[in-house]
Amino acid sequence: MKRALGLIGLCMRAGRISLGAPNAEKAIRSGTAKLVLLDGGASANTRKAIADACSYRKVPLETLPPDLLGSAVGRPGRMCAAVTDEGFAEQIQKRLREAGKSITD
Repeated sequence: MKRALGLIGLCMRAGRISLGAPNAEKAIRSGTAKLVLLDGGASANTRKAIADACSYRKVPLETLPPDLLGSAVGRPGRMCAAVTDEGFAEQIQKRLREAGKSITD
């Protein structure tokens, strides 16, 4: 899990993440989102809106344990992020699966 979180932080520093639910939804609708990360502590409304958008546009969705997303991107309290780079998205998914901590909705 530590490697996945480090990769998410690197992706943030590279400017390949749209933070926040509204920005993530915009990236999903525009087709630029390659992977959506959702914090386990997100509200039911946020989870449903993001899950529905991802399902409709066929964008992979990964749910992280509570409070990890915000700490990984360096902005506590962030509940949703859309990865806009294909390479980062693939590597993050790979690392999450290796860690066995991902919950795919």
